[in-house]
Amino acid sequence: MKLLHKIFIASAFLALVACETDFDNKVTDEGFYNSGSADVSAFVAVGNSLTAGYADNALYKTGQENSFPNILASRFAFVGGGEFKQPMMADNYGGLLLGGNKIAEPRMVLSFDADGNAAPTVLDKTPTTEVSDHLSGTFNNLGVPGAKSFHLAAPGYGNVAGVATGQANPYFARFASSENATVIQDAVAVDATFFSLWIGNNDILSYATSGGVGEDQTGNMDPTTYGGNDITDPMVFASVYSGLLEGLTANGAKGVVANIPDVTTIPYFTTVPYNAVPMDEATAAMVNANFELYNDQVLPLMVGAGVISPEEAALREIEFSAGQNAPIIVDKDLTNLTDILISQGIDPTTAHLVGQLRQANAEDLLLLPSSSVIGTLADPSNPMSIMGVAVPLPDEIVLTKKEQVLVHTAMVSYNATIQALASQHELAFVDANALLRQLADGGLSYDAGMLTSDYVTGGAFSLDGVHPTARGYAFIANEMVKAIESTYGADLPKVNIGEFPTIMPHNN
Repeated sequence: MKLLHKIFIASAFLALVACETDFDNKVTDEGFYNSGSADVSAFVAVGNSLTAGYADNALYKTGQENSFPNILASRFAFVGGGEFKQPMMADNYGGLLLGGNKIAEPRMVLSFDADGNAAPTVLDKTPTTEVSDHLSGTFNNLGVPGAKSFHLAAPGYGNVAGVATGQANPYFARFASSENATVIQDAVAVDATFFSLWIGNNDILSYATSGGVGEDQTGNMDPTTYGGNDITDPMVFASVYSGLLEGLTANGAKGVVANIPDVTTIPYFTTVPYNAVPMDEATAAMVNANFELYNDQVLPLMVGAGVISPEEAALREIEFSAGQNAPIIVDKDLTNLTDILISQGIDPTTAHLVGQLRQANAEDLLLLPSSSVIGTLADPSNPMSIMGVAVPLPDEIVLTKKEQVLVHTAMVSYNATIQALASQHELAFVDANALLRQLADGGLSYDAGMLTSDYVTGGAFSLDGVHPTARGYAFIANEMVKAIESTYGADLPKVNIGEFPTIMPHNN
């Protein structure tokens, strides 16, 4: 299955390259445009990885140069916008060092093997960006990869001494104005006349990308007690977001904000089909024979003992057939039968395997990393230990329907807060959620091209399946320009999206 995946990417990439567009109509007339009622002379951008220019699972120089705030700043330059300074990485590899030790991997690249097959791989380079090499000065791009909403107001989030213990963020530690400075304090210190704020994605994204390995903290108003993959309480989000806007608008600055996309529409969650296991009739019959005891005796026994309901028993039945099949998965929301099965004489290894076992269904989302797990051997010495067939996929690479509902519920609440506060402060507003929904539902057109959410070939998303390509960021920048024009009566030049790259091959 891995080989088929590589061949698909290779052929799709060639088609993508053939469709690249180029435009020559560059904007040069500086006197034609105006900023309306907005003053864009001093611009600060606040947010997370999406603001920083993160792409291909890393932050690197080219990505920063193509960040949507840097693109916006180039548009503002036509109407009096000033210098836009970013805390640049040391290289185009990506990744981080702390005390000379690698703490973050380089970026992903699309590599071709000797047979011409393409696959995403981690760049085989050693990072040169050392976290402890502090950057001095004032920065206009305060996008901090990994930041959640409440992190922006957390003292010490940029203290390099806390990076190793997870109490501080390595990206912010590189350029924080002091050990106890907060991101929002450093943003306010810029004394900007215009700002962008796009924050909140990570308040649900880390839960989703971990396959729901975290907790929904709704009702817990103390974010200092949250785990790294937890969902932020909506009231905490509302309070923090309101405080961020109060700080950014205190001097009368105007700005543009964006809401939170439905993370389940992005390639990280939509690329791998739920029925990703091909099987012929003979193999299906052999596998089904191995589950006969489980289906015909164990499950009825559990129903008879009142441990599980007949409905749960039906959900847990395993059956493969000729064609495409759903893999078996761990579902932590099912009754854990492990201890009961062990008490009935079932060996512990088998009991653990079937403790919370079921087959995936069309409502489950298999995360992008599952593509490199399905069909591999859990035990290299055991040819029968096929992941997704004999051994269930781990919980952290599957997002179940129940987990998706938690993510969606939080997103709806966050977005209501963002839109209400944007209206209260009379700010430009970008409906990023609607834009990503359109990407997933057929695509978004630009000039002579089209962006979709298809992995590798769609042009909008980088190889990590979460963050945009340079072309995707350019599209976002143009959407922000449109919102600024509509809200403040401005007339700003847009960029030619086709001039920005998507995914490029790496042949090293």
